[in-house]
Amino acid sequence: MRHGARFCGMAIGLALAGCQGVAPGAACPLPGQQLQMGLKLYFGRDIPGGGFVSDQDFAGFAARVLTPAFPDGLTVHEGLGQWRNPETGHVVRERSFVVEIYGPVSPAGVAAVVNAYRTQFRQISVGQVTQEVCAAF
Repeated sequence: MRHGARFCGMAIGLALAGCQGVAPGAACPLPGQQLQMGLKLYFGRDIPGGGFVSDQDFAGFAARVLTPAFPDGLTVHEGLGQWRNPETGHVVRERSFVVEIYGPVSPAGVAAVVNAYRTQFRQISVGQVTQEVCAAF
């Protein structure tokens, strides 16, 4: 699934190249903040050929795959979006799970999460957006 007005297709090896974010060399505006990687993943809930990723299905995926990949924390919320299926050219509207992660991100870890979801739920893609942000936790 693909989303976002400032979608940066994440060729993770290029990490932040070309993504909008904090200007290089800029200081963070609030005390205690540090420059960090921001990552959003968009997991579509419709299963091609029929079916739906339930809340329970995603909770199991999060426990087995997401939490071990991002042990420092993440936020999950629901989304409603659309994207153009590259195989059919049709616009697909569907509910999704949006996962936000801020902090160190391993390109291999992200790839493993994306591949696991695509395989388990027969997805064509998982939307991925990166951005350099100022954050404090």
